[in-house]
Amino acid sequence: MRKILLLIVSICALVSCREYKVSNDPSLRLTFSCDTLHFDTVFTAQGSATAQIMVYNRNKNALRINRIWLDDGTSFRVNVDGEADLSQLKDITLNGGDSLFVFVRTDIDTTKSNLPVLVTDRLRFHLANDATQDIHLEAYGQDVTRIGKPGCGRTSKIICTLSASKPTLIYDTLVVEGTLTIRPGATVYMHSGACIIALGNVNAVGTKDKPIVIRGDRLDYLFKDVPYLYAGGSWNGFYLQAETSCTWRFEYVDILSGNVGLYCAGFNEGALPQLTLNACRIHNHTLYGLVLVRTNAKVVNTEISNCASYCVYCAGGKHDFLHTTVASYFGNTDVRIQSAVNENTAAVYIDNLSKEKPATVTSFRNCIVTGMRANQLVVATPFDQYYTGSFIGNYLKTDSLAVPHAENNTYWQKTDKAVFRNTYFKYKEYVYYDFHLDSLSPARCAGDSITALPCPYDRDSVSRANVKPDAGCYQYQP
Repeated sequence: MRKILLLIVSICALVSCREYKVSNDPSLRLTFSCDTLHFDTVFTAQGSATAQIMVYNRNKNALRINRIWLDDGTSFRVNVDGEADLSQLKDITLNGGDSLFVFVRTDIDTTKSNLPVLVTDRLRFHLANDATQDIHLEAYGQDVTRIGKPGCGRTSKIICTLSASKPTLIYDTLVVEGTLTIRPGATVYMHSGACIIALGNVNAVGTKDKPIVIRGDRLDYLFKDVPYLYAGGSWNGFYLQAETSCTWRFEYVDILSGNVGLYCAGFNEGALPQLTLNACRIHNHTLYGLVLVRTNAKVVNTEISNCASYCVYCAGGKHDFLHTTVASYFGNTDVRIQSAVNENTAAVYIDNLSKEKPATVTSFRNCIVTGMRANQLVVATPFDQYYTGSFIGNYLKTDSLAVPHAENNTYWQKTDKAVFRNTYFKYKEYVYYDFHLDSLSPARCAGDSITALPCPYDRDSVSRANVKPDAGCYQYQP
């Protein structure tokens, strides 16, 4: 027993000597968890999230750090093991096998440029052995047009134009009483809880080369390699409300990762508003994708996907869906990134039961309606045999429709191969949802050729001419 105690004491003494003996060997160096710390685009005058770097002494003996400093010190803020004043960080002994925590954030002043501006600095470590080591810091600062302030509540405008010259950041609730115009190529960032309420006409017309993007304002990462954009519910939603026959036009608009994509509601049964969606994408919302209440709508070449509740909800009005993909795979992932859970509702719900709303007449032509649950299309109507909506040339995951105007549809079978390229998010494999068609997709060649004539190109501008059209918004490409 005595020998064992002596051995333990000897080992402890050796370890102690190894850890606390400061070496001036000029070949010894610190090790960093990264050589360059890169922040993605940061809004100027707002600041970034805090990033962490680890500083290791992987040598058996201690190293003394004479000084830690920033070359410039203008745009980056550093905290080392709880000390934010770098002038106090002198003569630090870092024992063998020990480490330091370094926390870095950036706060970039206005750049007076419409384009992102690269800002750099160096965090420097000078050792007692006369070695100097650096960690490079870099970030892109982006000026934005701000509407409102955090916690400001409601901001009202009679007429509003959101420009593409630089991004727009909306902090709370933007109410536009007249016409809302969003220019091609505009990016609209929505702060947590923010929403847009349009009470008049909307012209949001992008192009394939200059799409409009409406999304949350977190540009950093939820955790390694998973951007906040993948997490739904980062902002409230886009609400269209009308007392008169307004026109709401959206082309090449991506509406991403809020609670609600588009919620359209008319309040005058004698003058329903008209919504047009062409080549749009409404994706990853913790409640609804597209809600149509007392609203007429034409939806063409559009993807509406991954909503925890209904991807499409129709209640009152005439709705024509042509070459549209509705895919409900919310939460189909190997890592928890959502605060909401899948409500296990149908991807499309057509409500023709209310006596307080005008009749709901919804047609799907050359579309895809599918998802994880067994029945993805519900037509709730008092008498199926009298329903006047039509379903032609679709791929549908549902029972055979009992309505009279259902022709040439392809219905899901248990033996069906993959419909899309990816219906899941796999964190480790870096694979995200992709609703382009798989090579063996049963939706290939499922569309009706006559129905496809008014829509000769898909959402990616791929021609449907001279081929049997596929169902959905994407024509198959190898």
